[in-house]
Amino acid sequence: MNYYSAPVAKLIEEFEKLPGIGHKTAQRLAFHVLNLQLEKVESLANSIRDAKLNTKYCSICSNLTDIDPCNICQGHTRDQSIICVVENPRDVVAMEKTREFKGLYHVLHGAISPMEGIGPEDIKIKELLGRIGQDTIKEVILATNPNIEGEATAMYISKLLKPLGIKTTRIAHGLPVGGDLEYADEVTLAKALEGRREL
Repeated sequence: MNYYSAPVAKLIEEFEKLPGIGHKTAQRLAFHVLNLQLEKVESLANSIRDAKLNTKYCSICSNLTDIDPCNICQGHTRDQSIICVVENPRDVVAMEKTREFKGLYHVLHGAISPMEGIGPEDIKIKELLGRIGQDTIKEVILATNPNIEGEATAMYISKLLKPLGIKTTRIAHGLPVGGDLEYADEVTLAKALEGRREL
């Protein structure tokens, strides 16, 4: 039995379609929106609409942008000889927040996952190879996630780049800053040992 009027039920249903939003959270969001002033609701709706209509993929790196090419690809102060390969646009934001990486990016929009039917042709590997063939790239940093799909994607790309003679590196994995050894799992500890460096 539906306890809500049709418009409210529809709003809850739409919120439930968002990732990570269950029924209870969808209800809270719906009632929050209903309690907003009309101007704020219109502002929210317009923001969603504008983001959808005015956001596109950069023709060079495939990151989300409102201009093409994106600000990073246009950046004259960036190191044009290094490309950091990431799985999704959120990873670009995470890398930029470190303020350590000054090169360019390439967003794959996924990772190889045979279980989900995602092969190399379903992500932007071909576009990456096209960039490397045109530009003076000296290093490719593989910053895919440290899970089975991310590792498989990194290995696949590294095998494609090896014959091209381009330095290919993988970001280190291991213990988080402030973490305790006793709580780390075996794989994390093994990766931390593998990625150790001289002081």
